[in-house]
Amino acid sequence: MLKTLRDITQAVAAADDLQSALSLLVSQTKSAMETQCCSIYILEEQELVLSATDGLDPRAVGKVKMPMSQGLVGLVAEREEPVNLADAQQHPRFKLFTEVDEEDFRAFLAVPIIYQKLILGVLVVQQADARQFSEAEEAFLMTLAAQLAVAVREQRKKAEVKSTPNKCVYTGTSAASGVVIAHAMVLGGEIPLEQQGRRTQEVDDELLALSQALEACRNTLSALSQRFDGENEKEVQSIFSALQLLLDDTSLGGEYVREIQAGWTAISAVSRVSLRYIDHFQQMQDPYMQERATDIRDLGQRVLRELIEPQKMQLELDVPVILVTKEATATMLAEFPQHKLVGIVTELGGVNSHAAILARAFGVPAVIGVEGILNAGIDGKQLILNANRGQVLISPTPTLIGEYRSLISAEKALQKRYAEELSKPATTLDDRRIHLYLNAGLLSSLASEIAEGADGVGLYRTEIPFMLQTRFPSEAEQVEVYRQVLDAALGRPVVMRTLDVGGDKPLSYLPIIEENPFLGWRGIRLTLDHPELFLVQLRAMLNASGGGEQLHILLPMVCCLDEIDQAIAYLEQAYLEVKQDVHPDLQRPKIGIMLEVPALLFQLEEVAKRVDFISVGSNDLTQYLLAVDRNNPRVSTLYDSYHPGILRALTQARLACREYRLPISVCGELAGEPLGVLLLVAMGYTQLSMNQGSLARINYLIRRVSYQDLSELLAQALSLSNGFEVRELLSLYLKEKALMSSSK
Repeated sequence: MLKTLRDITQAVAAADDLQSALSLLVSQTKSAMETQCCSIYILEEQELVLSATDGLDPRAVGKVKMPMSQGLVGLVAEREEPVNLADAQQHPRFKLFTEVDEEDFRAFLAVPIIYQKLILGVLVVQQADARQFSEAEEAFLMTLAAQLAVAVREQRKKAEVKSTPNKCVYTGTSAASGVVIAHAMVLGGEIPLEQQGRRTQEVDDELLALSQALEACRNTLSALSQRFDGENEKEVQSIFSALQLLLDDTSLGGEYVREIQAGWTAISAVSRVSLRYIDHFQQMQDPYMQERATDIRDLGQRVLRELIEPQKMQLELDVPVILVTKEATATMLAEFPQHKLVGIVTELGGVNSHAAILARAFGVPAVIGVEGILNAGIDGKQLILNANRGQVLISPTPTLIGEYRSLISAEKALQKRYAEELSKPATTLDDRRIHLYLNAGLLSSLASEIAEGADGVGLYRTEIPFMLQTRFPSEAEQVEVYRQVLDAALGRPVVMRTLDVGGDKPLSYLPIIEENPFLGWRGIRLTLDHPELFLVQLRAMLNASGGGEQLHILLPMVCCLDEIDQAIAYLEQAYLEVKQDVHPDLQRPKIGIMLEVPALLFQLEEVAKRVDFISVGSNDLTQYLLAVDRNNPRVSTLYDSYHPGILRALTQARLACREYRLPISVCGELAGEPLGVLLLVAMGYTQLSMNQGSLARINYLIRRVSYQDLSELLAQALSLSNGFEVRELLSLYLKEKALMSSSK
């Protein structure tokens, strides 16, 4: 059954257009269930439209329509549950459409196709015999509908884009504010197999490019195969194993090579071979062999992506671009030449994914969740990215460009007004001093003119330099980087977090395949399992500090006291080694932990006996308290740092740390958001660490509010029922204080 489901779903996803996809769906489902009729109705403008059929009169396709309040098909959509009847014509909701020619069918089984709570359509099978479909048949159709939901939705999105080729405005969710005008560079969009045929004289260069592309594909397929091997999904694993075999010299891989040797470029070779074999398989009579054309297409597009997209990164140095991609990973952004990246647009991703956090750290406007953008044909076109409103404007008119340039100038004037006060201390109207620190991961964000208004570096993400390498950096290389960070901070304290990879921050040279990476091998768990890496990093930090008090060391993803004890033991070992070999006058740095795992909220008394400070990672703490993967678009709307439960946890942490005299700060995204700062200051947090782009704005805000007012505001917020109400309350406060502009 698994293979049949996979074949049908894959065929639908790979179809050239929506109508072809639906036609394939009904014919293959009819065959798989050995029934006499299969049809699909798609919901369009609150009407269910017969969109494809194998068994009813094909002339009725597109003509038969019904509201959800009518017919058995409407009943399935209305109730969002299957209907299985031995004799459909006896049911009071049965509605006969004479044009579909279904009078001879009695048995009726229909299931809804649902994507993220939304009805997309209804899948129906029918039979002449008056008999109820079995439980196994019903289960098969329900499983198929669930798997098809994503494929049908993607095909509908493609159809919508093709039907509105002149669409010029796409909307999504703002992940990093700002407005920018630049040309689009699309990565990860649909790669057509039909590539222009190009000849070449540089056969060796093309063979090398092909070899590298094939190796990258093998690595990807191997990782997928290993993942399903670990999950004991042998049939699924065999799919990826079969694709790997096609890359061999004795199969398609060898055909690609021979085509290059005949004088074609690598891109042309893959295109020509793939199209030739697809045509060959589609001509066969055996349905199984016909479906192998899908595998050829899948593989060809994988290889073409490796050939085409890495080349797109090699841009002229003076060309700024807006990156448009399916989902921007932290690694992709870390590797992207920073002077070329001025904006980010993605179809997927969460507002609090590490990619979004990096975008804010770089000061790069970003909009996520922009449906259909990859299929809009915008590669190389001029865009206006208005991340303040979550909008992407394609090929704007000169008049519109002029208006947005004025808007950009006004935004710069506002930033200038914030910056004019940056040298003044962040003190509330009633004289409560708030210390503002910088979150950083690149040396470029630690230039002295930027960090001048900060009280220090509250979070230096050491994983960023690791991401920029193709191997683990040596101890000497790490010493050099850390020394530059400490020097750039101009004597102010610097909190360096030890290597925090895993989850959505993988290292290309340390692949980690896990079913649930956010609850897996990441942060301190990984480094404690690799003391050789941990000790090298600790020694490098200590060596770079030169014996002063500037360095503070922060441990990520700590979930138990034993991890703290083990890490402190390794730190002691590294300290003694550096003290003996390099700096005789070396002082022990202060050591702290990230408060991200909820369990430690209830062990702060014991934590206070072991460490010198705590830094709240509000992003992961929110994720774990709400049990929401912040990168999963299916549940990302549930991720909310303003959830009253999160606010109560943060308040509890602050009160406990005050009782145990344990310094506590916040370095998560909440500390750089104006609404979040209002609450954190009210809770009693006096140390906040944020991205450089937020520093001046937050300083400006704090100097115009009073702790007393904010305390009353917090009491109201904690009594509310959800995060939306909390944000409404805080926004109203800013509006009354004429400070609303600082939250945009």
